[in-house]
Amino acid sequence: MQRFTIPRDLYFGDNAIEYLESVDAKKAFLVYGSKRLESEGVIAKIEEHLKKANVETMTFSGVEHDPSVATVKAGVCKMNEFQPDLIIGIGGGSPIDAAKAMWIFYEHPNFTFEEAAKPFNLPQMRTKAHFIAIATTSGTATEVTSFSVITDNETGIKYPIADYNITPDVAILDTTLVESMPKHLVANTGMDALTHAMEAYVSTVANPFTDALAMHAIEMMFTNLVESYNGSMQARKNMHLAQNLAGMSFSNAILGIAHSMAHKSGAIFNIPHGLANAVYLPNTVLFNSKTAGSRYAEVAKRVGLCGKTEQELVAALVKAIKDMRAAMNMPASLKEFGIDEAEFKSKVDNMAQTAVADPCTSTNPREISVEEMKKVLLASYYGEDINF
Repeated sequence: MQRFTIPRDLYFGDNAIEYLESVDAKKAFLVYGSKRLESEGVIAKIEEHLKKANVETMTFSGVEHDPSVATVKAGVCKMNEFQPDLIIGIGGGSPIDAAKAMWIFYEHPNFTFEEAAKPFNLPQMRTKAHFIAIATTSGTATEVTSFSVITDNETGIKYPIADYNITPDVAILDTTLVESMPKHLVANTGMDALTHAMEAYVSTVANPFTDALAMHAIEMMFTNLVESYNGSMQARKNMHLAQNLAGMSFSNAILGIAHSMAHKSGAIFNIPHGLANAVYLPNTVLFNSKTAGSRYAEVAKRVGLCGKTEQELVAALVKAIKDMRAAMNMPASLKEFGIDEAEFKSKVDNMAQTAVADPCTSTNPREISVEEMKKVLLASYYGEDINF
């Protein structure tokens, strides 16, 4: 038996945050990271809408990239003082992930991160508060997923929390909130979203529901991502919806080795997550094409690529991904990103071992050994195509 879980409600389109004027709550705790949301008046607008619903608010700002255990604990402390019955995560993946983790430990103060990191091990939620996620970037889709990743900066341990209990109750996709996204963020989050959709489509636990979402997301991204990067506001709004479709897909179908590698190398070398995925995705397709070639060929056909054979279609898809990456001035290798060769080689064994053990690897369509993972990492460092 399989399961498909998404938020109960999803509000989308221009000015979708107006939904907040109708929420049923007394106190809302707002979690965000970016100062951009303050300077552009986004937080003030959210508080204004909540005020019309007679909801008292408290804000918690400054959530860092790769949110930490310390940040989560600080947020829980403030929540305990304020006693909210509504938690709102605002931003991209980091603040919404942090808000989800704060929610867990606000409701269950005696729970531990070690227990939370066991897949689908959370106790019942919503005894104290409900959760709304407002996405202000177009890539992570954490506003509709059952995941949160928190880092212990003292030990270097990442806690990947996966449980349907932390799927938000409501997701808000206000398409006006992404109009001012910087170009580099459009590129990084867009390629992250494309990787979500591609990996979900070939996942070993994909199903008809996840397939439909992933395929349509891929089609929309191939049409809109580069135009979004080049400043088309309609394309940017379309990407905001497309990344959400991909999120609903991968939240249920999980991911693959591109994300496994991005999780490990990103943490070690401070590589933006979407950029790492952009580098790894072509070689991920090439590696998986031994077993998932027909699925990639379907993708290639649906986005209008040409080829007489499965192999030609896979090659065309890999080239199209590289062309998209180049059109957004993204590096084609980790070496171009400025990572020292000797340092990368000294850490590649550990990265390969931990990437193989990453939960995302378990749903990759082709089994991969530590040695094979190492080859993919090294090829991607140099910008070379793997050959197995």
